[in-house]
Amino acid sequence: MSAQNPVAGKGGNKYIPFDERTGESSVVFFTRDLSAEGLKKIYDKVSSVLEGRVAVKLHTGEAEGPNIIPRPWVKELLASRLPDATIVETNTYYEGTRYTTEDHRKTLEINGWTFCPVDITDADGVTTLPVKGGKWFDEMHVGKTLPTYDSLLVLTHFKGHTMGGFGGSNKNIGIGCADGRIGKKEIHTQAGSVNMWSIAEEELMERISESTKATVDYFAPHVCFINTMRNMSVDCDCAGPEADPVVTPDIGFVASLDILAADNACIDLIYNLPNGGGKALIERVETRHGLRQLSYMKELGMGNDRYTLIDLDHDEIEITAAEAVKDIKPVWVPDRYNTFWGRNRH
Repeated sequence: MSAQNPVAGKGGNKYIPFDERTGESSVVFFTRDLSAEGLKKIYDKVSSVLEGRVAVKLHTGEAEGPNIIPRPWVKELLASRLPDATIVETNTYYEGTRYTTEDHRKTLEINGWTFCPVDITDADGVTTLPVKGGKWFDEMHVGKTLPTYDSLLVLTHFKGHTMGGFGGSNKNIGIGCADGRIGKKEIHTQAGSVNMWSIAEEELMERISESTKATVDYFAPHVCFINTMRNMSVDCDCAGPEADPVVTPDIGFVASLDILAADNACIDLIYNLPNGGGKALIERVETRHGLRQLSYMKELGMGNDRYTLIDLDHDEIEITAAEAVKDIKPVWVPDRYNTFWGRNRH
């Protein structure tokens, strides 16, 4: 542990409007085009930093989960842009369809992640990455093979989360790169507790963020972030078919070289959805004190919570989050990919 008797911050249930934030700004790209073409378009805006052996961190989901990023979009992106890339994952801390490497491999096949290599990075053990400036950790346990890559594309399904409030790029890396037995336990469980989920609210958000920082610092500057704001259940893809039904309308893709700017832009888009469209997700975020992910990332120097939002659909003009979502109706409309179980087998 990094600090003696560390104390978690506060305010994870308090949203800070954009105009009340201070500091430098980063560039965030946005498109409403939720398709393979839209994904390639926004990828091209942030991908120049990727080189060498590229890892793609995405949430491949529990078996038959209805809300994961459509497999055909990822397949087309990798085929056209990253033909030698590898998807990286870790086993889960809880007992589900990805708890063991053997079951995880079966789930990958069920969900259709068979078109490129998938490295379950903790299948053969763990390694550690330093956490610089953390108060909970000096180091984080991650999958043994994660450091064998040169670059990292963080391709995230942005959604709610049962304990984290929301799952953006921060959760995708902080939980998703920590190994299934040691790292995830360090994040979720108080030492000596019989309750595996004994850490919650602000302390959990801080531990997730410190874990993320270890991985981002390792890959920097060869790391970029794309958030997919589609099928945003209040539950994570860890819930699989048991996830709460989606009610939040789809929004689009967000991308940046700044992880905090990317996740904060997504939160701003949710808070600015007209006619109560973001109500369910906002309630999930605030009741779990999930906004502490953002404020703590800023305290750790992981990025900026102010940003310039670039609209790729309209000649790359600068827009606000409110302008980006002003025409979105407060009703979720399912697309052709995630309306039936087994969709990714075809």
